Amino acid sequence: MKKEIIEKANKWLSNEYDQATRTEVQRLIDHDPLELDESFYTDLEFGTGGMRGIMGVGTNRINKYTIGMATQGLANYLKRNFDSKVPLRAAIAHDCRNNSRLFAQTAADVLSANGVEVFLFEDLRPTPELSFAIRELECQTGIVVTASHNPKEYNGYKVYWEDGAQIVSPHDSGIIGEVRKITNVSDVKFEGVVSKIHDLGIDMDEKYLAKVKEQCLSPEVIRSQHDLKIVYTALHGTGIVLIPKALENLGFDNLTIVPIQDIPDGNFATVESPNPEEKSALQMGLDLATKIDADILFGTDPDADRVGLAVKNDKGEFELINGNQACVLIIWYHLKKWKEKGKLDGKQFIAKTIVTTELIDRITDTFDVNLYTTLTGFKYIASVIRELEGKEKFITGGEESFGYMVGDFVRDKDAVVSASMFCEIAAWAKDQNSSILQLMNDIYLEYGYFKEALISLVKKGKSGKEEIAKIMQGYRDNPPSSFAGSKVVKIVDVQKGLSVDLVSGVEEDLDLPTSNVMQFYTENGAKITARPSGTEPKIKFYISVNSEVGDRNVKDVESELDELISSIKKDLSV
Repeated sequence: MKKEIIEKANKWLSNEYDQATRTEVQRLIDHDPLELDESFYTDLEFGTGGMRGIMGVGTNRINKYTIGMATQGLANYLKRNFDSKVPLRAAIAHDCRNNSRLFAQTAADVLSANGVEVFLFEDLRPTPELSFAIRELECQTGIVVTASHNPKEYNGYKVYWEDGAQIVSPHDSGIIGEVRKITNVSDVKFEGVVSKIHDLGIDMDEKYLAKVKEQCLSPEVIRSQHDLKIVYTALHGTGIVLIPKALENLGFDNLTIVPIQDIPDGNFATVESPNPEEKSALQMGLDLATKIDADILFGTDPDADRVGLAVKNDKGEFELINGNQACVLIIWYHLKKWKEKGKLDGKQFIAKTIVTTELIDRITDTFDVNLYTTLTGFKYIASVIRELEGKEKFITGGEESFGYMVGDFVRDKDAVVSASMFCEIAAWAKDQNSSILQLMNDIYLEYGYFKEALISLVKKGKSGKEEIAKIMQGYRDNPPSSFAGSKVVKIVDVQKGLSVDLVSGVEEDLDLPTSNVMQFYTENGAKITARPSGTEPKIKFYISVNSEVGDRNVKDVESELDELISSIKKDLSV
């Protein structure tokens, strides 16, 4: 065992830490050197959006002490950044995870002890409502305690700025700098000031839900299709607090909720992982939807910012709609409706991320609406909204990882409003004697068939982090020359801020912040992206291929693209 790790662990045996923490640290020292190493070999990084990690004792774990130190750094930055005449205010929310309430209360105590007025939700609430509350209460910052859809052993801490969006430059680096200055728990003011901590509850819920209802584009269709059969699973998370009420407000009156999964549970007892991107997480919902012959099934992750979707095909069987397809649907529907209402005048825009389908590019071109492509993460989409405020109006946008945003009253992905919108789209399609899958086929016929795939490699711990870095460096040192027999014609290195056309030799600077992302474009129109996750111990490979449909059968085109994706996966050798 390295001497420095033992020294770090021994500091956690002092009286500055509670007895339970000291006991567990001593157990690791005496009996579990591997876990001791993982818990103390580094300090849990406060990154550009906050922290996420495994819960437990130690400097590399999420616990009330690492939460407290991060919050003290945030408090110090707030006091440095805002004029002393500005009354500092913060909103705090949390999800259903184990210890989330404890960590949220810890953050509230530290901020209040530093003179900040804190508005703490009385119980679990969706992340998008936290974003809304920041703007509604004119707060300077906000915190949500969540690890999104990560497994049960994880928790996290996301920081928001006064515009209701997650922090970006220069505030991200500024806060990181202040957090790094907090090197000892004795620097943290843990004793909260009760008079400065205020409860948030139903009043804020009603204001937020009123805004959700305002986004409805076809109220007459919902009146006609009010009995649309909807099945919803909250996957034990926060969505159960607001989503049923949101659908009721819109006029839907035939909602069936998956029993047991409507009970908040940090252990996520009925699923291996509470990730609505995965079919296994939605299985109970799929079974129920099949049993009652529902029209649509959707599920939300623990903090209700992502939504997974399934609809019936022409055989009456349920098919999952992937994140790219869902994003296309929500954007296409909005543009169609906005055009019908005469609301498009060249001053509106759509936003997506660099790993989201380029089918959206083709759609926005035909509607003559501006499209902005950002780095992965809604904080970058929110940054574009902030920069264009008063110049261009944001309509909607999203990313392939099942996150979407409608309107700008929330500045983060929002499963409450997007789930409501998907039910509206399903009702609209049914009213047209169509279906969501038929809408997708119509879009493919008009714009071309785009097919995407994702490979996620989990690389946990210290060795995993090193392996991911080695993979990315390999792509920079020895980039692939082809995929599936098609030559690579362009390489984009977002970390270097450079795009290189390998045919012409022309190099262009990217108008994006730096990020550890590599993209490879081939002669046949494929795009392959390699990107380490910023929130999970994973490296992700995004594959995108496309083809015109013409007079061919859509299913035949899909099969052809599936084969191309399989060939690309083999070339990746991951």
